[in-house]
Amino acid sequence: MSGFPPSTLTTASNDVTNNPMQPISTLPPAPQKEQAVQKMFTAIAHRYDLNNTLLSLGLHHSWKREAVRLSGAAEGDTVLDLCTGTGDLAVLLARQVGPRGQVIGLDLNERMLDYGRKKIQRLRPNGNITLLQGNAESLQFCDRTFQIVTVAFGIRNVADLPAALREMFRVLTPGGRAVCLEFSRPTSAPLRKLYDLYSFTLLPRIGRLVSHDQTGVYDYLPASIRAFPDQERLKALFAETGFTPVSYRNLTGGIVAIHVGVKPD
Repeated sequence: MSGFPPSTLTTASNDVTNNPMQPISTLPPAPQKEQAVQKMFTAIAHRYDLNNTLLSLGLHHSWKREAVRLSGAAEGDTVLDLCTGTGDLAVLLARQVGPRGQVIGLDLNERMLDYGRKKIQRLRPNGNITLLQGNAESLQFCDRTFQIVTVAFGIRNVADLPAALREMFRVLTPGGRAVCLEFSRPTSAPLRKLYDLYSFTLLPRIGRLVSHDQTGVYDYLPASIRAFPDQERLKALFAETGFTPVSYRNLTGGIVAIHVGVKPD
């Protein structure tokens, strides 16, 4: 893998099933969450990017650009993008770190990674990107490997959130930054009501129409957002992991938030 020390990597597991599943309208139990989520995302991988744009009204592009800006990624940095999906954030980060830098995009779902590799070949960003299969809760990298670790719209899908945060902390170099872009809690009551109406009524219908999905993923997504820690609780979890300082910025009225945690020197 060009530009990345081979000693920091081990072989990722390939145990991801592509079998169909019954529709899921609520969150799966924690022990089954990983397998259920992977089956759902395998089913929608072919329309994932299109649905992201439709369902966010195109806003996800600006949200991701802001996350990259807040990451402080600079020429020559080594960056890990967790839950990379089809690689949107990895592409933006590669443009920041340039040809002397390195971006590793990691995801558990091989089908999503396949679409990401095709995207990278098409866009040819000015930087080194490698997409690997792996689990955010048990990273295959040595301690203190990356200057920046990012995750966008994926950390709420992990089965063990504290474990994923600990792994982010472990692989960061001292002074490194962890950046988490995720759906959160709208800051005003009227916006929360409007957002809930959209998320639990319109979003599943549009998602199913565009992707022809039968797995229930577009019912799972708003349920997972509702169950995920809000801005202050996620900030506290970052701090409990050891990050300091920890800050966050609300975007679009708190529909999404970007948390930034620094690993102390």
